[in-house]
Amino acid sequence: MEDVKAGVKELFEAIEQARPGPGRTPGAYSWPTRLSRDQPVPDPSTHAARAQARTDSGVRLAELLAAISMATDLGMGQPLESALCSCVVAMRLAQALDVDHETLHDVYLQALLRYIGCNADTDAMSALFGDELALRHDFARLDPGRPAEVLGVAMRYMREAAAGEPPLRMATFVARGLVSLPRLMSESFAGHCEVAQRLAERLGLSASLIACLGQIYERWDGKGLPRKLKGEQVAQAVQIVTLAQDAVVWTRIGGAEAAVATVGKRGGGAYDPRMATRFCEQATTILAGLAEEPTWQAVLELEPGEHGCLSEVELDRACEALADFADIKSPFTLGHSSAVASLAAGAGRRAGLVQEDVTALRRAGLLHDIGRAGVSASIWGKETPLTEREWEQVRLHTYYTARVLARAEPLRGVAALASQHHERLDGSGYHRNLNAHTLTAAARILAAADAYQAMTEARPHRAPLSPDQAAEESRREVRAGRLDSQAVNAVLAEAGHHVSRVRMNRPRGISEREVEVLRLLVRGHSNHEMARRLVLSPDTVKHHIQHIYNKIGVSTRAGATLFAMENDLL
Repeated sequence: MEDVKAGVKELFEAIEQARPGPGRTPGAYSWPTRLSRDQPVPDPSTHAARAQARTDSGVRLAELLAAISMATDLGMGQPLESALCSCVVAMRLAQALDVDHETLHDVYLQALLRYIGCNADTDAMSALFGDELALRHDFARLDPGRPAEVLGVAMRYMREAAAGEPPLRMATFVARGLVSLPRLMSESFAGHCEVAQRLAERLGLSASLIACLGQIYERWDGKGLPRKLKGEQVAQAVQIVTLAQDAVVWTRIGGAEAAVATVGKRGGGAYDPRMATRFCEQATTILAGLAEEPTWQAVLELEPGEHGCLSEVELDRACEALADFADIKSPFTLGHSSAVASLAAGAGRRAGLVQEDVTALRRAGLLHDIGRAGVSASIWGKETPLTEREWEQVRLHTYYTARVLARAEPLRGVAALASQHHERLDGSGYHRNLNAHTLTAAARILAAADAYQAMTEARPHRAPLSPDQAAEESRREVRAGRLDSQAVNAVLAEAGHHVSRVRMNRPRGISEREVEVLRLLVRGHSNHEMARRLVLSPDTVKHHIQHIYNKIGVSTRAGATLFAMENDLL
């Protein structure tokens, strides 16, 4: 257990060390509002930061956790909304058991976050089993208290992982795998728990919930991992969620009858027998409507207590935690998302984006790879060229990012931007094959930042490029018509390279300040609101608007809006 703790601590330290730190070479331009690379959240001692800490982001905690649960569905090889269904079943079971309010709250949160540590140790799993997502999909229906079931599935995946090898070599691989299996399971389960606890702590969740996340693989009969807790040593919330998740899996396999049969059979083993009995007695009510009702909305309505929203600062910190959730999937991507976010946000400021867009760009950078959870670590860690089928899996990760984040209405704009980081101006990117006519300035910057940062990092099939090599490769992508020249210049300047000019092309001679005013104008802000946001007087804003109208040849907000859309100024 101490080895596991040391390993998890070392892993998180590696993530922190991988984040870009202070002391970077300044670029060609100095921007006084640039955020520090090692601490992107503003200093809370400042008036602006204190105001941001109080500002409502519009994102409910429940919405964010529900989105995270969909990412963990991907990481566990389960259909999307599996965790949401488990949350509904767990809450109904908890109410049938008449648990206290604190336990009910822990049930709700744990059902959504149970597998937030799922991306840890996936490289070790894939080395032994191949596709760890397929393994987890099959493992979900097993009773881990029955070693024969576990060994049967494990041996099948090990043989598939060694397919194509000579018989003797395959037999040796499987034999060694079986010997290492108990240790791997113990370390993996313990690592998942500790990563989940660390991420939950960073999300600002309660101590009782964090304690529950350390027990997610424990069982009533004491045969669980990693601490082999027994009976009422296992938190009641943990027992409820474990039973609920298994019930959802078996309902999907064979309907309510299969769920009742499985829970009844495992009572006294995996579950408290009294809890199993109560579930079987009320299964019709507890499982009702899972296939028909809008599960997302049902989960939001089930949130116990006050339905408060995160502040802007809390949302930023949550996005930082989710960046690490994504990056821990592979040892080659530790710190990648945080670095992309910092690079993209700095480049956005250099390119003249308004602060609202810079904030969205930074959050999109933090969240852009959350869909990686849905692609096997065996693909991310492959040293040889990917097959076309494997490339199709890789191309899906941007779709998964959009799918995970877009259900939360306040995150849809960030979701759309985050999922465009592999789009290219010539339409050769993925997953939507967008082109220059539909890619915003922010999307172009995010793509350039992600490409540059990835090139400077090691990958299984290549060593990292030097900063100069990455800069030259980025410029080559510009010449090929795939990356935007102004976006690349802004990214390279932010990364410390010398560039001759960092400025987005502006039509009709409108200035950078006028673009800022135009963006706010077309989004419906009043003159006073624009003045407050841009720290200008209302009269100055009025003059800017008149100059904009004169330059672009319109006289109404609607005309200005269409101009901004036509010229990709939003």
